[in-house]
Amino acid sequence: MSIRMEPIAIVHTDAKELPRQWTFSDVEGTLVIDDRYLEGVKDIEAGQRIVVIFHFHRSPAFDASYLTQKPHHRKKRLGVFSIRSPIRPNPIGVSVLEVLEVKDNIIRVKGVDMLDGTPVLDIKPHIEG
Repeated sequence: MSIRMEPIAIVHTDAKELPRQWTFSDVEGTLVIDDRYLEGVKDIEAGQRIVVIFHFHRSPAFDASYLTQKPHHRKKRLGVFSIRSPIRPNPIGVSVLEVLEVKDNIIRVKGVDMLDGTPVLDIKPHIEG
């Protein structure tokens, strides 16, 4: 089976250093939506949270040596599916971001933990409950 995905947006941020995950981030940036998908963002509003699914485009190729990894804040190696490492069999990341503003094809967000130029695969509403 083959799965093919195309980015719907690109992340942009001027931040030189990024937190390891969105729960610790105050970094702001933008999601620049491809014009083909502009109609799809029409109901996203400032103040809401969105789930951003993205591709770890700078991660090294995955092989069996990465099935366990030692996060910098842990003392032992852990299974890849129990940690948030960007080195994964399918290099997909998930962040929950606060929407600050939506203007045309640009969504300004807070909580960025993605590198400048990161491809966005999907955006979903964040539903608490």
